[in-house]
Amino acid sequence: MKHILSLILMAFAIQAHAQWIGTWAAAAEFTGPGDMPASSLSNRSLREVIHVSIGGSELRLKISNEFSKEPVDIRSMYIADVLEGWEIQTKTAKYVTFNGKRNVTVEPGKALYSDVIKYPLKPLQRLTVTINYGETTPVNATSHRGSRTTSYIIPGVSKPKASFAEGEKVDHWYNIAALEVKGSDIPCVAVLGNSITDGRGSTTNRQNRWPDFMAEALGGTVGVLNLGIGGNCVVQGGLSEPAVKRFNRDIMEQNGVNTLIIFQGVNDIGGSRHVEQTTHQLIAAYENFIKQARAKDMKVYLATITPFKGNGYFSYFHEAARQAVNEWIRQCKQVDGIIDFDELVRDSADPMKIKEIYSDDWLHLNPAGYEAMGKYAATFIQ
Repeated sequence: MKHILSLILMAFAIQAHAQWIGTWAAAAEFTGPGDMPASSLSNRSLREVIHVSIGGSELRLKISNEFSKEPVDIRSMYIADVLEGWEIQTKTAKYVTFNGKRNVTVEPGKALYSDVIKYPLKPLQRLTVTINYGETTPVNATSHRGSRTTSYIIPGVSKPKASFAEGEKVDHWYNIAALEVKGSDIPCVAVLGNSITDGRGSTTNRQNRWPDFMAEALGGTVGVLNLGIGGNCVVQGGLSEPAVKRFNRDIMEQNGVNTLIIFQGVNDIGGSRHVEQTTHQLIAAYENFIKQARAKDMKVYLATITPFKGNGYFSYFHEAARQAVNEWIRQCKQVDGIIDFDELVRDSADPMKIKEIYSDDWLHLNPAGYEAMGKYAATFIQ
């Protein structure tokens, strides 16, 4: 009897200690006309595919309408294990509810979480999220442009057995912002980055960005959240909100994160006309990010900026700025470690260039380069 009672008390203690932990996330962005579907999302069904890191039996989805000026009406939404392309394992389909109802309206500028979803999510699996939109959807949706996975759109309301074979195909995610699992004592790392983290140069639908490789190297035991945005800058300019503006939403508000990797700055340097000023601004921004993360007891790792000779960003002035920033990173005593991507991928014969076997366009890496980065980064994460 005492043994049974102790097991019950232990179960209650574990449940009390459980928290929401991110298994997947994407940085939300404003969607311009060029990244919207050919037809409105209104009265259409959208199927999206994501690659999770950790598994769990209790999930919840975060839906974002933060960058839109109109509400988004959702008639229903369901998740399911993926087969290939748009096809799903229909027996795994599970409808998502919001305050007990399948339909929900997300107001402009807002984000919300679903109810708890009982679902056997496996580590490192691919999962589909299918959204059946209602009459009203924004002219400019809230999205993540660089999904590196294909989403499928068909007219009307879909059910799990519906075919998306003739649907419109777009390589963007709309409205989905995070998937979390209930767990305890599971580490979770968030990566702040640009297109190199977002996966430019990776293979569409192959899930071979460097954070994907890191999640796999960690065996699905660590939450890995890719908060990279293509073309994004740290301080100003670039595409979408600069990191200094989005840092709180995209990093600090993620649930369960205990480790931060900062790997961003090449777009600031490559587009700079005043490289010395840009160098100082980047360092000041890094110091502020570190301070904020430390205040939440996060471990922090800085990653050096990788080479870009051979790309249009390159000049000897811009290279000097990269070297100066990397030198500061390597000497930084405020962090838990330095992930020296520069040293890892540079050509020993010309250290201002990426190794040819890793290069996509002498700025972004190819899948082989991303695999090397992901496996290397994993050695720092516990």
